[in-house]
Amino acid sequence: MKLIIGLGNPGEEYKKTRHNAGFLALDKIANNFQFSIFNFQSISNAQISKGVIDDKKYILIKPQTFMNNSGQAVKAILDYYKIKPEDIIVIHDDLDILLGEYKLSKNKNSGGHKGVQSIIDYLGTKDFTRIRIGIMTENKKTPTEKFVLERFSGEEMEVVEGVIEEIVKNISTQL
Repeated sequence: MKLIIGLGNPGEEYKKTRHNAGFLALDKIANNFQFSIFNFQSISNAQISKGVIDDKKYILIKPQTFMNNSGQAVKAILDYYKIKPEDIIVIHDDLDILLGEYKLSKNKNSGGHKGVQSIIDYLGTKDFTRIRIGIMTENKKTPTEKFVLERFSGEEMEVVEGVIEEIVKNISTQL
């Protein structure tokens, strides 16, 4: 069994914000591969959905702990399902990558992303795969803390949806 973890913040006020790119990607994966409906699992404080991609079982996880505490939910899920960190993919926003692009990383530092750093801290390792979705726009003038919590414009959302579509198309080759 493999885990795909999307990072974001819970709650309607954060829906479709830049920081919730990971949640948006999981919604698309779940829909595309006909996973179960996301349900809250109290033991891990996360929304989970189960399904199959290319004959392999996957669990999609949306931590409900807020971004900077994502590691708490991820650690609980890994302990509960007895999964090793190297068997997870974490999908998240990345300010170092331009909007419309994404990058795959493995066994790398957090790059300043507090959600990823929380996971590294809780797991005691950086030995997992990350799919980093670019959210940087050329006209970014807002301070970072505010920028990541802003909603994508309609045009930006179209670009992000295109990137997520590409990720979904290639997800089975990422692990």
